Amino acid sequence: MIVNGDLSFSCFLTHSYRMTLEDLKYSNYIPPQSLTLSCPVCRQTSILPEKGVAALQNNFFITNLMEVLQRDPECSRPEACSVLESVSAAAAGKPLSCPNHEGKVMEFYCESCETAMCLDCTEGEHREHHKAALKNQLDAIRNRLPQLTAAIELVNEISQQLIERKNEAINEISLTFEELERALHQRKAALITDLENICSTKQKVLQAQLSTLLQGKEHIQSSCSFTEQALNHGSATEVLLVQKQMSERVSALACHDFPERPHENAHLECQIETEGLRRSIQNLGVLLTTGAVGHTSVATGEGLRHALVGQHMTATVTTKDKDSELVRTGNAILRAEITGQDGVRATEVEVVDNKNGTYEVGYTLKSEGEYSFSLMLYGQPVRGSPFRLRAIKPSDVPQSPDDVKRRVKSPSGTGGHIRQKAVRRPSSMYSTTKKKENPIEDELIYRVGSRGREKGEFTNLQGISASNNGRVIVADSNNQCIQVFTNDGQFKARFGVRGRSPGQLQRPTGVAVDTNGDIIVADYDNRWISIFSPDGKFKNKIGAGRLMGPKGVAVDRNGHIIAVDNKACCVFIFQSNGKLVTKFGARGTSDRQFAGPHFVAVNNKNEIVVTDFHNHSVKVYSADGEFLFKFGSHGEGNGQFNAPTGVSVDVNGNIIVADWGNSRIQVFDSSGSFLSYINTSADPLYGPQGLALTSDGHVVVADSGNHCFKVYRYLQ
Repeated sequence: MIVNGDLSFSCFLTHSYRMTLEDLKYSNYIPPQSLTLSCPVCRQTSILPEKGVAALQNNFFITNLMEVLQRDPECSRPEACSVLESVSAAAAGKPLSCPNHEGKVMEFYCESCETAMCLDCTEGEHREHHKAALKNQLDAIRNRLPQLTAAIELVNEISQQLIERKNEAINEISLTFEELERALHQRKAALITDLENICSTKQKVLQAQLSTLLQGKEHIQSSCSFTEQALNHGSATEVLLVQKQMSERVSALACHDFPERPHENAHLECQIETEGLRRSIQNLGVLLTTGAVGHTSVATGEGLRHALVGQHMTATVTTKDKDSELVRTGNAILRAEITGQDGVRATEVEVVDNKNGTYEVGYTLKSEGEYSFSLMLYGQPVRGSPFRLRAIKPSDVPQSPDDVKRRVKSPSGTGGHIRQKAVRRPSSMYSTTKKKENPIEDELIYRVGSRGREKGEFTNLQGISASNNGRVIVADSNNQCIQVFTNDGQFKARFGVRGRSPGQLQRPTGVAVDTNGDIIVADYDNRWISIFSPDGKFKNKIGAGRLMGPKGVAVDRNGHIIAVDNKACCVFIFQSNGKLVTKFGARGTSDRQFAGPHFVAVNNKNEIVVTDFHNHSVKVYSADGEFLFKFGSHGEGNGQFNAPTGVSVDVNGNIIVADWGNSRIQVFDSSGSFLSYINTSADPLYGPQGLALTSDGHVVVADSGNHCFKVYRYLQ
């Protein structure tokens, strides 16, 4: 059979050598205009070239073989005769005989010589070929031994570390519970001591009263006895002698005011609320682990390979397990380091755990040049690490046409908002950082803060709120504190200490101020709401045992505290004393569901406005949690969001939203229709979080990516 001009080997062994190519070209086996060729013996069909059989290439192997066939049987070329014999034997289905060892069948094949051979041949020259081949294979596999040895050592080391971590955790659990047992015994002893003291105090009062009453009773009884004896047994003269004395004594006792009503009560009981404690004990202690491994985890983001000098850059690490499945929990140990060409650390790198399996890695480089960006997960490099990082000056970045934004007046004429034409945000950092030659006048009044841990400095500020007495309150999340400023940006106070006890802060995210001036703080990692006095003194905590990850917080017109639980995807409404009023929401995409809700505000109708981060929308509910309406979709246009965060409502009911992924602030009317942007183009936002209205009517926003808060003019 001929396939693309060559005879197939199977047909060749059986019958093709009987026909020449010319025979095929002119035989009557090929019907006119046929597109296929059918082998005359085996009937296997093959596709012919476009020009038919004539276009087939000559098979020179077959041609040479036919020349041998046409020669005299007394062939002078023994090698050709050998080939013929082999071919004939193969065609007949007979075993092939070895030409070098008579009577031996060729049942082996030497790859080095590309020839068949018998058993005796394997003991000759071909033996060295096999030995050489085996040696090469042996060397190749032996070269893998160091790799496997290193891998075994590494896995054994991790296994040993795992055992050590387990033993450390067991010791920590044991010590913690021993401390708790001691604390319980101490509390037990304290309660019993207090009980004894209270009882003793009450007994003293009662015993004093009892003594007075007994003494009075004794006096009356003795007076009565003496008088009766005098009357019954005394003479008239004797009675006259004691009459005056007895009469005065009896009269005095008759009008004496004895303490007949109890001076104390017997109320003494021990009331121990154990339900909450039992729930706390059941949830006491969290075992942190993750299946993330370095070689499958990936890093993305422009800050991975390119940076602008003096500007905060970020990259995102997405953790995966050994099967390359996404890890959806946080707490992985990720180390990041940026070094120069001299191997010296170039800058501090901050890693923020998003608690969902992703990690934001942020840094700021001070000089241009080439750097090495290393990302190590549990001591193993993330896929592709270390990365080559190049930093350039902002002045070296070409300007993008998208940098220029134009403002147009509001067609309403009455709203007074500044409208800003919606343009597609540039996908590259190189199009947003070049300073404009003719920058539009920004609405920015001032900005406060930089990255740091001192007063007026922040590390990942989140929630922000404003009080009626001209204060701006900021939740400084990674510094575990609350900072207070005046409306004009002057630092006033700072309070909060890191910890997991009542009154301490672990990860403050949301903040609000109630009508009394008390500061309400949502503590994400402590899973409760803390309440502080206006001067920062701890007063109470609520929601413990119910909340899983409170993010935003607000106070409604009834004094109720509204908490958005980011992790549980629901909203809790508490009385100020901590009693749960109601809760609503669940994880999902429907109207009454959320996907990572962030912040909350209350409008003048006492309606609840919640930003739904991963659903890219804002949802509005009644005061008791009934769904009213929502607005927004995923995108970059007017009224669209890329993960909304902060939200506030002005006196007219207009809703102001921080659009985190698009790094902008949008304004909507009370029904959710887009009105305008607040112009932030001269000093761009970078991942805005909390947002509020100050008492003097300005918008204040937590610019988390730039580690500051900014105040903008806002015309209502």
